[in-house]
Amino acid sequence: MQVLLLEDVEKLGEAGDIVSVKNGYGRNYLIPRKLGVIATKSAVKMREEVIRQQARKRQADKEQAKEVARQLEALDLVLQAKVGEENRIFGTITPQQIAVTLATHGFAIDRRNIEIDEEIRLIGVYTATVKVQTDVFAKLKFRVEPLEDGLE
Repeated sequence: MQVLLLEDVEKLGEAGDIVSVKNGYGRNYLIPRKLGVIATKSAVKMREEVIRQQARKRQADKEQAKEVARQLEALDLVLQAKVGEENRIFGTITPQQIAVTLATHGFAIDRRNIEIDEEIRLIGVYTATVKVQTDVFAKLKFRVEPLEDGLE
């Protein structure tokens, strides 16, 4: 029996594969559990169309993520922190602070997707890597400036 797999099945194949299985295994296990369907011409055509549509959607999502990455790289981001002597920051700048500042500029980036390239202890210009999508990254430049009332 030829079966078109709808989901990954361990030791058998991945979703979209057409595999040969014994009749009982196909009828009693794969088909009732919606892991596969009988591989008719129409089922194979439908699956190919679904795969094509998913590929188009992934491509559109990737293009959108690249546009967001370009916007992030062009952004002039300023973070303010309390400073003490010799322009040293009290504490450090964290990915959470960057995520909150990005949210005020209209970007919904999770703090876990922001990686600061170095530890920030002084005011100045720094970079961070932002993971926009699985394989789309942006280099975000930001300035750390003292709070107006931060100097005492």
